[in-house]
Amino acid sequence: MNGWMGKILRVNLTEEKVAVEDLDEGLARKFIGGRGLATKMIYDEVDPGVDPISPENKLIFATGPLTGAGPITSCRYMVVTKGYLTGAIACSNSGGNFGPELKFAGYDLIVFEGKAKEPVYLLIEDDRVEIRSARALWGKGISETVASIKEELKAKLGKTDWEIKEFRMASIGQAGENLVRISSVITDDERHAARSGVGAVMGSKNLKAVAVRGSKSVTLHDQKLFKKILPGIWEKTKSAKTTGTTFPTLGTPAGVSYFNTVGTLPTRNFQAGVFEGADKISGQVMRERIVLRDYGCFSCPIRCGKVSEVREEGKVWKGMGPEYETLALMGSNCGIDNLETIAKASYICDQYGMDTISAGGTIACAMELFEKGYLPEEEIGFKLNFGNGEALLKLLVMIGRKEGFGAVLSEGGYRLAARYDHPEFFMGVKKQEFPGYEPRSVKGMGLAMATSNRGACHLRGASYWSELMGVPKPSDPLTIEGKPQLVKDFQNFAAVVDSSGMCVFAFRGIWQEEMVSMLNAVTGIDFTHETMLKTGERIWNLERLFNLRAGFTKRDDSLPKRLTEEPAPLGPGKGHVVELAKMLEEYYRLRGWDANGVPTEAKRKELGI
Repeated sequence: MNGWMGKILRVNLTEEKVAVEDLDEGLARKFIGGRGLATKMIYDEVDPGVDPISPENKLIFATGPLTGAGPITSCRYMVVTKGYLTGAIACSNSGGNFGPELKFAGYDLIVFEGKAKEPVYLLIEDDRVEIRSARALWGKGISETVASIKEELKAKLGKTDWEIKEFRMASIGQAGENLVRISSVITDDERHAARSGVGAVMGSKNLKAVAVRGSKSVTLHDQKLFKKILPGIWEKTKSAKTTGTTFPTLGTPAGVSYFNTVGTLPTRNFQAGVFEGADKISGQVMRERIVLRDYGCFSCPIRCGKVSEVREEGKVWKGMGPEYETLALMGSNCGIDNLETIAKASYICDQYGMDTISAGGTIACAMELFEKGYLPEEEIGFKLNFGNGEALLKLLVMIGRKEGFGAVLSEGGYRLAARYDHPEFFMGVKKQEFPGYEPRSVKGMGLAMATSNRGACHLRGASYWSELMGVPKPSDPLTIEGKPQLVKDFQNFAAVVDSSGMCVFAFRGIWQEEMVSMLNAVTGIDFTHETMLKTGERIWNLERLFNLRAGFTKRDDSLPKRLTEEPAPLGPGKGHVVELAKMLEEYYRLRGWDANGVPTEAKRKELGI
């Protein structure tokens, strides 16, 4: 096989057994890899009604055929399971170097089954695969876990410093161990597979980490063609404003000022889309005050990552980010305009292994409950008003440890708002908190987030690229005309990107024709533009079918009443709401679903599912 390594590593943690299976080439071609192939396996092998943290749930680490193959941004892997936060299909995306290293070891996917009797980690070095004790690692944060595994590799296995440097890690912190619903899986100590509570699923299996090192390479179907098309792809990426200038210089934090200007920067639990303190937490200010250096994932010239440092009272807070989503959800959405505080919050989430989007959204929900008198101060232990950075930092540690009021917040914003009888203050979809886009000013994103299979998400159907940035062509953010088709098209293509192993950011410079060329050169599938997008549609519909079997219905394709009934108070979207019902009807029709959002028999037959 070309692009794929052709092997699946199946790890039964209960029986402490490891098996290697051949990858079904027919399924690989039908679902590409990554998100698509892992979703197909979850659909076939996991009861949709299963408790997400029971041994019967499965956890899959999945790469795509372009992962590690050498094209630009070919760094991604997916963590796919039934999500503990949502109960829906979960697919969390991470960059860094872990995904390519897994391919270099010879595997396309790892399927974890059952539950280990005690904490373990998985060691992979090409054909050598061992389940090793992690008792000494349990209770450690991410950086300490990574360092401890490397020390063990050197002391007990005799690895050289160079060999140790080549090992890549995916691990959980204390939040995953404590089954915090908003916990994530951390790649090395740099990147997150963050959303939907995948860290808790990993923790429920007593699986602390995976350490991998490989010496193989990814073979290409047509190396000459690949070498021919790659220079043009690199040139387009470097010449595009976002991927050639903005992200390399400021990273995703560049979005703070821009999204504030267009009225879609979430503020005080999405009560508005304009934040008066945005200039204090902008990408420009971050670059000047706390950024140490740029960081790029495997095979990436964009280098959007920013390593930052805050020194205070003899303590150093050094880590990746904060990214735009963190600045938005823990900054403006919590009414906090102190950049150093947000950087500390990002560091805490990195070490405990928590999703900064859901953590910020949950705390913002608690802040609104507190300010409106529904959440007593005595239940928290301190005041929790908007703008209280000290409370934010305290609560994040409490969530990670699942202590005190942190145990309540560890359940996420949906359950928090329901606990205090005000579900209207939860800002999210399918029990998952919104990312940093206030949809009353960018209406396609309202539909995209309402219909996202993994709950509220900005990556599953990024219509704001068109609405706010003109990619691949501009559309009016304040109209609903054409948005169902736009969202559907973005969703289908996103499924292809996630399945390929590419980073979505590359497609701010290149577009779908380059994806077709790369997939064909690497795999030999011989995609056309139409068949590629049909594959994305197949993946999207299979996720939908899993969720329907798990008990989700049309009611779950919804938005909070704040966004559909209360006009935006500020910014370009002032006076606007999201007309979701009108868009949803047309969206279902375009999808080939019935009036209840169920894929018709004709659509399933067309897609071969």
